[in-house]
Amino acid sequence: MVTRTLVAWCLDWPIVAADIAPDEPGAVFHANRVVASSEIARQVGVIRGLRRREAQYRCPELLISERDVAAEARRFEPIVSELDAFAPRVEILQPGTALFATPGPSKYFGGDDKLARLVQQALNAAIGHRTQVSVGIADGVFAARLAARTRSAAPLVVAEGESATFLAPLPITLLDQPELTSVLWRLGVQTLGDFALLPAADVIGRFGRSGLAAHALAQGSDERLLHATEPPDDLHAAMEFDPVIERIDQAAFAARQLAVSLHEHLEQRGSACSRVTIEAESEHGERFSRSWRHEGALSVAALTDRVRWQLDGWLNSSVSVRPTGGLARLTLTPDDVLPAGGRQMGFWGGETEADVRAGRAVARLETIVGVDNVRVAEWRGGREPQDSIELLPASAVDLAGRQMRFDIERPWPGKLPRPAPVALFEGRAVDVVDRHGCTVGVSSRGEVTAEPVLLRQAGDIREIVAWAGPWLIEERWWDAERKRRRARFQIVDDHGEAFLVYLERGTWWLAGSY
Repeated sequence: MVTRTLVAWCLDWPIVAADIAPDEPGAVFHANRVVASSEIARQVGVIRGLRRREAQYRCPELLISERDVAAEARRFEPIVSELDAFAPRVEILQPGTALFATPGPSKYFGGDDKLARLVQQALNAAIGHRTQVSVGIADGVFAARLAARTRSAAPLVVAEGESATFLAPLPITLLDQPELTSVLWRLGVQTLGDFALLPAADVIGRFGRSGLAAHALAQGSDERLLHATEPPDDLHAAMEFDPVIERIDQAAFAARQLAVSLHEHLEQRGSACSRVTIEAESEHGERFSRSWRHEGALSVAALTDRVRWQLDGWLNSSVSVRPTGGLARLTLTPDDVLPAGGRQMGFWGGETEADVRAGRAVARLETIVGVDNVRVAEWRGGREPQDSIELLPASAVDLAGRQMRFDIERPWPGKLPRPAPVALFEGRAVDVVDRHGCTVGVSSRGEVTAEPVLLRQAGDIREIVAWAGPWLIEERWWDAERKRRRARFQIVDDHGEAFLVYLERGTWWLAGSY
């Protein structure tokens, strides 16, 4: 049986959370690509997936903000709390998108159409018209999400039993499974209706269980995974705090511990969960509850993120929402439990036993030194060695599904040749001089004014026996405060040591050693 569902979607929520006004051209970036842009920015071509440089080329006055999902969730909690007046159980799909089942609320408020209008009015008032709120009602979450994303001024209510007809003309790419949809597109299956007409036996034979679940969505069937079951009553993870916790860093630490505990309980049963309910109780007996839904199985990192976001939303929200005291108890309860997909241990490049041990070691370290103090390397790429790899909190990275990938062949104009320095320095001023003792310079055309002979640093003088360069780099020339123009050199001294140095604004700096 398919559940009638209402989905409320706040358009461009990352833009709202970044405090970019509706009448300003702005964009939110993650990994150097646009993840959200304001309406004004979209009108000049700043769209999702665009690289930062291209976005700034299309809109030089673009306001730029790095994505902060925790801030988005924190800002969304007072908004989603408005939905508690319409339904006893509201779920968050992601910051900016919330949903609830409509059978009960619809009867109480006089039908789906009236319910949708009341929800839209309440959310518009709560947001203060900083963005457009779109509401959709249909059979199941998938169809309701697409109904909400039509961006119509009035709510879109798909009649009961008509979800398949509503979905039929929509593109197959809306399934958000690139590997599946790219194959279907090449096979000529380009709409959800075309996919829904395929025999289920052929779909599962070609695409497996995940393909069958996508096929059910295209048919307007229940969005719940076909193999999901109700969890047993004893399957939960709880923690009591004495003293109570009042700060978000304490909450993040507790979130990680509980997520690991719940994940271990599920693994012992050979299970995973796709929806979790987070319950908190304050020292004054106040109770708070919120459900988070995920498309697929929630990993430890995904569980940790959602618990941390929700606790941040409760603890740092407005007076009307946040608890009057510290949190005394926290409970995680899985709602939809499904069989774990299993892991290929060390075969054809799959996860190895060493990877599992490393993940457990990271979890133990986080309990000792704190969640934000354990970091892992993530490849980013760039022209400078310090830009290529970024250290991120381990709690923000899915260690189980992660593969470290070094895009060595990606073109980065102005990038230094390999190998990269083994050590990087910051703020070490040096002097590179010629045989007359004068500082070596570089012209605007990249020509060296004299042969580098000596490297001097804090009384240490070394003879330069070999050098290469310069490699010029000029970035952000339009920004007076952040613009950068450097001439970089590789040098070898008479001790056989190799260094990376650069000249910027008349000063030489030691950047790294090889």
